[in-house]
Amino acid sequence: MSPLEILEIIAVVSGIASVWFSSKESIWVYPIGLFNTVIYVYLSFKGSLFGEASVNLFYTIMSIYGWYNWLRRGANLQFIVNISYSSKKDWGIQLLFFLSVFAVIYFSLSFIKNAFAAGTIPWADALASASAFTAMLLMTRKKVESWIWWLVTNIISIPLFYAKGYTLTAIYYIILLALAVVGLQEWRKKANEQSIS
Repeated sequence: MSPLEILEIIAVVSGIASVWFSSKESIWVYPIGLFNTVIYVYLSFKGSLFGEASVNLFYTIMSIYGWYNWLRRGANLQFIVNISYSSKKDWGIQLLFFLSVFAVIYFSLSFIKNAFAAGTIPWADALASASAFTAMLLMTRKKVESWIWWLVTNIISIPLFYAKGYTLTAIYYIILLALAVVGLQEWRKKANEQSIS
């Protein structure tokens, strides 16, 4: 087994654990997730998946922010950030954020492809990356819709990583897709319970 394969296994296992902790609204999502994101920055560069590398760098930064944000408490020691739905205004901001990130990554990857990395797949890498950026941002704020964006990310990432020869990572995204369905159901349930109480 090569060092890259060992790193990929560590990244996959920590990523699955991290998403499971996220679906349970456990703070462990962030420290465990940092193993995953740092390794995938490296693996993505090795596979000319520059959009995915930028996503994982963003994940790393947002994991630190999310870790802090999820632990914040008010004067009554209650958590400040709770699972909730996005408003119509929030949805508009999400879509604008997604489209802006997609455009920046797509045009950057198109330039990179033409300049020195012919193996780059700009549209798919940009789509997976922009939806992942949006999902991670919303997750730090405990928005139910983060799981919808994770579903999009996972659906695009499965064939993208498979095409690049990262079979284990493609299988990993299939598992993440299933966990995202579970996470969406669990967060919807919690958001509905909190709106009743």
